[in-house]
Amino acid sequence: MIAAVASVAVGVAAAGVGLVATSSPTLQSAPNLPTMSEPSTGDSSTPAPADASSAAAIISPALVDIVSDFSYQGAQGAGTGIVLSATGEVVTNNHVVNGATSISVTDVGNGRTYSAKVLGYDTAHDVAVLQLQGASGLATATMSQTVTTVGEAVVAVGNAGGTGGTPTAAAGSVTALGQSITASDELTGTAERLSDLIQVDAAIESGDSGGALVDAAGAVVGINTAGSRSASSDAGRGFAVPIADAMRVVAVIESGTGSGTTHVGDSAFLGVLLGSSGPGRQRSTAGLVVRGVVAGGPAATVGIVAGDVITAVDGTAVDSATTLGQLMNAYHPGQKVTLAWTTAAGAAHSATVVLVSGPPA
Repeated sequence: MIAAVASVAVGVAAAGVGLVATSSPTLQSAPNLPTMSEPSTGDSSTPAPADASSAAAIISPALVDIVSDFSYQGAQGAGTGIVLSATGEVVTNNHVVNGATSISVTDVGNGRTYSAKVLGYDTAHDVAVLQLQGASGLATATMSQTVTTVGEAVVAVGNAGGTGGTPTAAAGSVTALGQSITASDELTGTAERLSDLIQVDAAIESGDSGGALVDAAGAVVGINTAGSRSASSDAGRGFAVPIADAMRVVAVIESGTGSGTTHVGDSAFLGVLLGSSGPGRQRSTAGLVVRGVVAGGPAATVGIVAGDVITAVDGTAVDSATTLGQLMNAYHPGQKVTLAWTTAAGAAHSATVVLVSGPPA
């Protein structure tokens, strides 16, 4: 079984952490691991590269350790990032930072720690771009310009276990291309379908998310995204976003104008906490049960409380946390939306709220 830990919040705040792949387990209040459906296994007969340490030594100075605080969940998680510019532009997985109320990043190359701002993200490709505040002179990664092939020797390098320090290296080979997985979170009901992934037999672990999958020369071929649980049947299976796909998302974010599933700038926030069920209430109305609200947030200002059911945003029906997240991805702070909801007593309400700035999705 493929498993993962992450945090979800796009205009909402999740009840716990979890959506897509291998960021490290929360350091406080750890939730259940979400699971992913399994794609075809592919061929894993090719031997691993002989010298993982050499490839890791090349890429490691261009990696960062990421610690994300999720204050609404009372939790903390860790992941990895790849440095794109000497002035601190970093690419990582969206699930490493989504829902984070603050992000701290330590550059492996110089050992310094920086606060980070999310410039943009793409939920469909699980890619986010960070800007480290006050960074300069950082070592940058080299991106592979060749096409990845099945059987190619690779090394997954990252912050395995979320402990920081010297990055770990896991050798392996490419076993399949163009793979798809579905990641879901039992706590929030959110799910994402990721496609066109590189499958490897390297042991990608929790905390490696956002790290580098490199070739024997240390050039980045992919971004580590999903890894196996400890079950022996799945040991040493992992997935990565092809670096060409990731860099296309980076280019859109750098352009300053979002498109499709790519959001640029601050995230809009409703201030509702979501879970699989409301407190003490069985859902009888189609919609999404509110587990709690953020005091002073837009939802709280119009009287939404725990146990209410959100049924629509601007007239579009809401049937899951995934749907709400996808809808909110199109909005920015300062915009107005009309919420429809029902109370525990069954009364229907509608009100217009002004969205505020919140955690990235």
